[in-house]
Amino acid sequence: MADECFRHPRLAAIYDPLDPDRTDLDAYVRMTEEFKARRVLDIGCGTGVFALLLADRGIEVIGVDPASASIHVARGKPGSERVRWICGDAAVLPSLRVDLATMTANVAQAVVDPQAWKETLRGAYEALRPGGHLVFETRDPARRAWEEWNRETSYGVTEIPGVGAVESWVQLIEVSWPLVTFRWTYVFGADGQTLTSDSTLRFRERLEVEAQLVAQGYVVEDIRDAPDRPGKEFVFLARRPKASRV
Repeated sequence: MADECFRHPRLAAIYDPLDPDRTDLDAYVRMTEEFKARRVLDIGCGTGVFALLLADRGIEVIGVDPASASIHVARGKPGSERVRWICGDAAVLPSLRVDLATMTANVAQAVVDPQAWKETLRGAYEALRPGGHLVFETRDPARRAWEEWNRETSYGVTEIPGVGAVESWVQLIEVSWPLVTFRWTYVFGADGQTLTSDSTLRFRERLEVEAQLVAQGYVVEDIRDAPDRPGKEFVFLARRPKASRV
């Protein structure tokens, strides 16, 4: 199930203006060019920012996300008709043959259940054409990112056109390794409504992820750094072999 910040209509509507800096997606755009991908599956597409970036470049995109409110926001954006939107998850997809499948930002870590993660990797594998690539990122557990998830470092007030001022901040709730749970709080100045969204991420070690990919039939081609967050993320590049697994 998607977190409240993605599935609550009022929160989904303000997701983009609260996080306007998406330079993290630049590396994924470059990899799309690197692999000469013309058909891309964007797993966990959310409000469609990355999917629409690719569609603007003439790439055929399928965006899938379990949060209907986020898909609704994505469908309302200019150019959204060029993307095929699917409300669901990667474990159950129609027949596809894409050149590249992606999971940007926290998508991979948000799949916390081991069986669901296995099914996600398998679903992406089945969606790829032989020789196609899966690319996703996951935070390096050694960097202990959660230690900075507190009100003091995250509090802000954002003026959103048509909405008004929105206060927001994050608080760490629990570390139950390898799961880390945190809560975002949003206060709407227009009417005083306070909404919260709890999220849990699963932190996976590099060797653990490599083994999981290999178990699902992938060849791990490379593990890169995230250019905008050096030393903090593992960016996995895995390939479905051209000779299909029996």
